[in-house]
Amino acid sequence: MCDPSRVARIDVSGLGDYIREQRDQAQMSLRQLARAAEVSNPYLSQVERGLRKPSAEILARIAQGLRISAETLYVQAGILAEREGDEAVTTAIASDSTLTERQRTTLLQIYAAFQAENRANRDQADAAPDDPSDHTREEA
Repeated sequence: MCDPSRVARIDVSGLGDYIREQRDQAQMSLRQLARAAEVSNPYLSQVERGLRKPSAEILARIAQGLRISAETLYVQAGILAEREGDEAVTTAIASDSTLTERQRTTLLQIYAAFQAENRANRDQADAAPDDPSDHTREEA
């Protein structure tokens, strides 16, 4: 199961550095990214300096402005652990304006928990010894 305290904790300083690096790589000014993400310049500057903790929705908009996946920023922010799964699901949840911030975060946590459970079940099945009753005995 997913540890809710782990999911809710956002490393704002590392996240801000990561966003700044991505912006630099995209050769975008702070003003250009703020406009593309539809956030104010001062707010984006505070996010980059680690002074503000952006919501999942804001992260999705920043990701869209940077033309990277929202999931990438969620992983950087500690909202999601790196996992297998469909990136389109997390992006859709994060950008659904009909949900509240709390509902989006809860859905992302549930999705991550299902992914972790499925991974654990696969690992357990891979580690289980072969059951002789599963194999048909060849007769000579």
